[in-house]
Amino acid sequence: MSEHSRHQIIKRLQAELPRGAPFDLATLEPFNVSPKLAARYAESGWLVRLGHGVYAYPNDNFDVSGALLLLQERVAGLHVGGKSALALQGVRHNLAFRETLVLWGEARFVLPVWFTTRFPARYVNARLFDWPDDDLASKTLHTPPGQPSGLRVAVPERAVLELLYDTGTRESLDESRNLFDGLRSPRQDMFGRLLASCTSVKTVRLFLTWARETGLIDTDELLEHYPIRYGSDSRWITRLDDGTLLSLKPHG
Repeated sequence: MSEHSRHQIIKRLQAELPRGAPFDLATLEPFNVSPKLAARYAESGWLVRLGHGVYAYPNDNFDVSGALLLLQERVAGLHVGGKSALALQGVRHNLAFRETLVLWGEARFVLPVWFTTRFPARYVNARLFDWPDDDLASKTLHTPPGQPSGLRVAVPERAVLELLYDTGTRESLDESRNLFDGLRSPRQDMFGRLLASCTSVKTVRLFLTWARETGLIDTDELLEHYPIRYGSDSRWITRLDDGTLLSLKPHG
């Protein structure tokens, strides 16, 4: 390929591929940019290589949303979840100066270094829900107002259960309870469907316990109308990472 042709391609790329997000080789392919040519552009300073097969424009200070939109294309079910999803929807408590972003996904995945060096984050891959169909899984992810189009974020009801799954390991009991207390106007039907699909006994019982204590929803009605799996009829007891003994009754 001649120097003129390479220059024409990069001009088209700059004109048609917007700034504000990194891009990968699959994005570059329609512009006739091969892996070899992308590497050549990086050597020449037209592009910056962030990691294996991932590039950006020089001096393009893309934000976390732009980076997440790329990762969503690479990882099945990747979304902002748990504590981070609640924060994006107005449920916050004592946010740190640089809060660790909580991401969930359906596949085993290691967040790339180019991402974590810019945006402190952790990734959770756990089969928290045994989805009855794809409909519920998709309905519990959305884009909150004010967020970039296409960004997947857990709805508050799903985010709370993700938070409770992490409680005692990655999230403290006190912090989780404070966030739980900040919930407003939850959808009882959505909680019922999610709890009926939830595979974690700790998560289900912790939710039922706190929901009963706070009056967040009608717990008895929830148990009556949904086949919620809370395990045996005995107490569920475990010692948390901080040494706290957690004892949960089956019905909250």
